[in-house]
Amino acid sequence: MPELLWNRTRAKRAPTLLLAHGAGAPMDSEFMELAATGLSERGVHVARFEFPYMAQRRVDQRKRPPDRQPTLLASFAEALAQVGDDGAVFIGGKSMGGRMATLLAVERPVAGVVVLGYPFHPPGKPERLRVEHLASMQAPCLVCQGERDALGSRDEVMTYALPSHIECCWLADGNHDFQPRQRSGVTWQDNMTRALDQVSDWILTRAAVLK
Repeated sequence: MPELLWNRTRAKRAPTLLLAHGAGAPMDSEFMELAATGLSERGVHVARFEFPYMAQRRVDQRKRPPDRQPTLLASFAEALAQVGDDGAVFIGGKSMGGRMATLLAVERPVAGVVVLGYPFHPPGKPERLRVEHLASMQAPCLVCQGERDALGSRDEVMTYALPSHIECCWLADGNHDFQPRQRSGVTWQDNMTRALDQVSDWILTRAAVLK
């Protein structure tokens, strides 16, 4: 059973976002820490957890590839079962964790899905799209994506026929981690602030409707 790491907000019966990490970094990476802290300051409870391969890496300090999809989804479902239902529950994640959230949302009822950098295709393989299941996802979804993300840039994604319940928030000149180039005049902090503002507003708006 995954152990949950909580960042709680002061609001009573606030919505909760269960947030999964990406393929290469743990739940307490700089990106994940900033996301969890920022969202809790904006009125959303955030619970983080680690997939089995990452939890084992924490024990033996050995890098290993992500678990296979069934194991990742089972771990995500176990974490979701621990969250409870005191308020509206959303699920999401960074990159791979966000993709797993969209897959889990096909099977489980959730208030919504948030993805911080969706891996629309593997690096360098734009023909191998990972979007087919999105049409079967009943929950609304917000994707925050860097405009020049190598796993799905704005120019690429605008050509996809994504379902209407998926919204995209584009982050200026951002890469897969939302980092812009220096010449853009935008900072990583700018993009993170915009992403967290959008995510919190999106979650709070939908949670209010569900009350």
